[in-house]
Amino acid sequence: MIEAIEKNLQRGISLLQTISNKQYADSSVAPYYSSIGCHMRHILDVFTCVFDGLEENTILLNKRNRDKSSELEISLGLQYFDKILHELHQIHASDLQKVVQVEDDMGLGVETVEYTLGAILMQAHSHAIHHFASVGYIIYQLGIELPDADFGFNPTTPKVKV
Repeated sequence: MIEAIEKNLQRGISLLQTISNKQYADSSVAPYYSSIGCHMRHILDVFTCVFDGLEENTILLNKRNRDKSSELEISLGLQYFDKILHELHQIHASDLQKVVQVEDDMGLGVETVEYTLGAILMQAHSHAIHHFASVGYIIYQLGIELPDADFGFNPTTPKVKV
């Protein structure tokens, strides 16, 4: 699981290594007017919530950092990826069965449920893929080449033969 998450996050790093700060922070693409940097920061904020909550066994998904500077500067975005990968490498396979409380605002109030650490990391991974798909749309609109053919695709998505 850790290897798969790392491989996916490396796709984000690869993208950041090939674009400019201007492209990274460009929020001109309709309909949501969010930037590549905004999506990257959001993805990493969810992982940060997971890692920040491990000591207390309570993961607060509605308490994200939202550090705007990492949305605007690729170097800060890359540092954020490095921080998350470092935290990810601290997880051992035996830790994945640990039970944690996960709290989030579902729109009608805050709910708390039990997960295993493996389950919440799996959710964070799927969430990252989902946002990479949104980034793929922005990349296309900005005329940037995808870093690889699988960027933003869930591994279970059937391949389309063209």
